[in-house]
Amino acid sequence: MWRDSDGFADHSVSSAGTNSQRQTGGQGMFRPEDNFESQYGRDALRQLYVLVTRGKVEGCSLEMFEDATGLKLVDMNGIKDELPPITTFLNRLLALTIELQNILFTAFERLLNARIEGAASGTYDVGLETLRAESFFVTDRRAIYVHPTTGAETRLLTITQRERNRPVTLDDALGRLSDQRAVLLINERSNRPAVQIPAPSFMLDDGEIESRVRLIRPMEQHSVPSKMMAESHWLEANRERFSAAWLAELSEVPEFSESTIHIVAGLLLPIWKRLPNESSRVYRLQTDAGERIIGRKVSATWIANVLGTAAPELTSDAAFAALTEGRTVLDLAEGLQVRRVRVMGAYRIELSGFTDTMRDRLRTYGLFGEIISWKLRMFVPTDADGTEVLAKLLHHYTIERVAEREAA
Repeated sequence: MWRDSDGFADHSVSSAGTNSQRQTGGQGMFRPEDNFESQYGRDALRQLYVLVTRGKVEGCSLEMFEDATGLKLVDMNGIKDELPPITTFLNRLLALTIELQNILFTAFERLLNARIEGAASGTYDVGLETLRAESFFVTDRRAIYVHPTTGAETRLLTITQRERNRPVTLDDALGRLSDQRAVLLINERSNRPAVQIPAPSFMLDDGEIESRVRLIRPMEQHSVPSKMMAESHWLEANRERFSAAWLAELSEVPEFSESTIHIVAGLLLPIWKRLPNESSRVYRLQTDAGERIIGRKVSATWIANVLGTAAPELTSDAAFAALTEGRTVLDLAEGLQVRRVRVMGAYRIELSGFTDTMRDRLRTYGLFGEIISWKLRMFVPTDADGTEVLAKLLHHYTIERVAEREAA
């Protein structure tokens, strides 16, 4: 046994450790197949450090963490640029009480699993990523920082990307019936079709295992708790009705779709800590005019929050996407607020702060209400109609403030 540079004992626990080392040093906490020194593990650990510094890890404050581990996460400028590596974290973890070990490792393992699942679905942070589309063109550019000595600029670029739509064909949808558990559905409210197939179960925060299903639609798919389906407007449909609805929706899908992205490019170091810290992924793309752009992607929410009135207007599409992600809270006129919440095991977009006189008007916009614990709560639909409903809401109750928060 040797001691690291801070004088703490090293218990020889690393991703390359043997099975016996893991079982002896970690009392079964680490499995031989775990690879904590991968990019997945490093990213999950950094996110854990960020959550600890923000007081987001229940049962372990920043002061408690630093006192127990001897690891310093912050300095006078905030969270440190050079944070303890995974091997040091794991060694210090073994010196803690069992209770604190469980708190920290459970939080770390959940973050790690989320990273791995993200990689499996094609969303994992791959570092430098090349964006590809049918077309990119810059619609707005502005300097948001100028270095006082060199005059070098940090630029915010607003870019429209045009992508070819590739909907699921009817044959592919019906091909799902090769799985005997697949079900053809029609939404009785919107007349939209979907194919229901099994999805991996999900572990809730309290340890309960939640059964889930996946709904495949022509241009999207998402998973929902199985128990929610019985309370929804989805009904089983025969093959003929399903096919007619699927073809009707396919006929409405345009050949291309356009969306807006925002890239911060140029001199990034002076404002690096002001950029979103949930991901440090760097993107590159080439516009139709031949301009090559490398920078960090930021959301319209971040722009509105950081740049204030100088920021572009937060559109209903951008607002809906930000709310769905769970990192944004919108404060609206007349004391209303919109945010993502978890209700009965499923994520919803909730409107709070409404009065009794507003209820009928809100329902005409497309919001729906439910009595939960003897209290009326109102929600924006999270399906394909959600953007349109939110647009009507924001038209009548304008956005007064945009706030960022940890994804919930």
